[in-house]
Amino acid sequence: MSKIKYCPECGRKFEDNDVFCSTCGYKVNNDTTSQKSSNTNDSKSRIGAGLLGLFLGYLGIHNFYLGYTSKAVAQILLTTIGWIFCGVGPAVAAIWGFIEGIMILAGSIKEDANGVELRD
Repeated sequence: MSKIKYCPECGRKFEDNDVFCSTCGYKVNNDTTSQKSSNTNDSKSRIGAGLLGLFLGYLGIHNFYLGYTSKAVAQILLTTIGWIFCGVGPAVAAIWGFIEGIMILAGSIKEDANGVELRD
């Protein structure tokens, strides 16, 4: 079984026997991880994402940051529509975001939407 690695261009997973990244077409060098060294600037901050979840989780900002746009939009809609109808939606979205923030900081959520591992 081959070791899973990440494309330094787009962050998608690829295996040792891949010649090109299936997402961006980056040429993989099978002797090393890739032709370019992996850039840590492409990975998102775990602490930053966790703090966004704790303080702005009701707006889904941490999910936008990590690339989970569907969840982020759901949190924004829950907050905005919840204010209009019954006022419970923002509380639910805030608790949801707070719990995800704790999970990110605790290390339960380890990757962004592209599968790139979060850095400390």
